[in-house]
Amino acid sequence: MAIKSFPHGRPLDPSNPDCPFIVYSDEFLEVTGPHPTLEKVVETNAHEGPVYVKKRNTLYFTTVPQNINVPSPGYKTVAISKLDFNDPAKAVSVVRQPSNMANGMTLDREGRLIVCEQGTRSSPAAISRLDLGTNHMETLVEQWFGLPFNSPNDVVVKSDGTIWFTDPDYGFLQGFKPEPVVGAYVYRFDPATGSLSVVADSFNKPNGLAFSPDESILYINDSAAIQGPGSYHVELPHHILAFDVKNGTHLVHSRLFAVVVPGIPDGLKVDSAGRVYSSSADGLKVFNPSGVLIGAIQVYNVANFAFGGPANDVIYILNDSAIYAAHVRAKGAIDQN
Repeated sequence: MAIKSFPHGRPLDPSNPDCPFIVYSDEFLEVTGPHPTLEKVVETNAHEGPVYVKKRNTLYFTTVPQNINVPSPGYKTVAISKLDFNDPAKAVSVVRQPSNMANGMTLDREGRLIVCEQGTRSSPAAISRLDLGTNHMETLVEQWFGLPFNSPNDVVVKSDGTIWFTDPDYGFLQGFKPEPVVGAYVYRFDPATGSLSVVADSFNKPNGLAFSPDESILYINDSAAIQGPGSYHVELPHHILAFDVKNGTHLVHSRLFAVVVPGIPDGLKVDSAGRVYSSSADGLKVFNPSGVLIGAIQVYNVANFAFGGPANDVIYILNDSAIYAAHVRAKGAIDQN
């Protein structure tokens, strides 16, 4: 588990050579508490979109795209799966497959799963809503002024019910979507009115996003350093930007919040104290609200993660082949239903 490289940091437990909690500032101790733990919960295909649902004590997530070559060569599929913590065996089961290449997910204020569907060459991308009780999937929005989305990647729901999501072109670069006809935008969708607007157009590969606890700031990362499978362009963005949210509808005052290394930022979350958590190639990076790196939780090749657990103080970490659980003191900014 230990990655062994932490310039300017120190293990929380110097006596443990495999300690995964790395301290860059004593502020990180408020995140970890005195006795944090990290455990591998289950080995499974777990890639994106983790969402913990408290009333079900269940973690929902999406899988790594699998090339099954059916019904045509190169055809890929993704499953929406779940890990049921009520089951002593920690069983993983499929909720929906195929899922129109589902990726990022979140809960709306009524406890329904909001899903980024990347789409395929024959099925349009969409933002959809899944009723966890009936397994009924409903399309909310699938176009902007008649133009199809690229590959909706990640999504958050504001307290007013509006849905904010990113739309990079990874589906095209990965070979399962046609060439884009719109930019790599960040959108705001209002289900109450059906209105859809672009709120940011300055990104190369907009990816994870998260609101500050008071929703006055929206953090959005850009993962452009990876342009496709097996590539890495260090000169392209691998950073997090912060925007002020104006009137609850617009983004203003863009500024650099943090640069993430190694690899790229992907998953992005905020805790109840306003600290910002980002995935990277060697684990989670934790920044204070000023953008200063204060600590890390080392897990190889983290794709995404989510706060959860009955007290909202467990961080479930996905790295494509397993799900880990970091038990800490910090709590997520949003207490999922």
